[in-house]
Amino acid sequence: MATLTFGMNVSLDGYIAAPGDDLGWGVPSDELFQWWSDRVGATGLALYGGKLWKRMSSHWPTAAQQPGATPAEIEYARRWQDMPKVVFSSTISSVDWNARLFSGDAVPEITRLKAEDGGAIDIGGATLAAAAMRAGLIDEYVLVTAPVLVGSGTPFFTALDNWVNLTLLETRTFPGGVVLTRYETRN
Repeated sequence: MATLTFGMNVSLDGYIAAPGDDLGWGVPSDELFQWWSDRVGATGLALYGGKLWKRMSSHWPTAAQQPGATPAEIEYARRWQDMPKVVFSSTISSVDWNARLFSGDAVPEITRLKAEDGGAIDIGGATLAAAAMRAGLIDEYVLVTAPVLVGSGTPFFTALDNWVNLTLLETRTFPGGVVLTRYETRN
């Protein structure tokens, strides 16, 4: 069975986006960007909610051709395009860049995908990840925490009916005071 991981950049107070979907609070560094790029390179399948898909697909397909694109950005763009993706949305009509669209109930489809032997699966997007969390499908959580409080916005964690006990697997620090923590769900 594949491991399903929910990982995103998050503010210290637990938000993946500030009000208005503002991501300007992030603390980028070359080292952190490379870590995310390596993660994309090792992902067998990425699951995207519609809003995150729109943001990613509006940038990464042409990022390598932009003036001033760094070698790291070019590598990430290639890895992102090559990575198989499933986009969960009932409002998007078509997808490209090695992606397929799924418009039905996400939980049974995610359950089916986890049962396949396809390697590591990453899930992104607050609404999609929340459905997987509530269904108990997330195996690992990766929080890349920036030292900033944004006050409100889109939370990383959703309201749950039951506790989810976790085991710390990894910690790592990045420039700018960014801290990665990776947890495994304990059953």
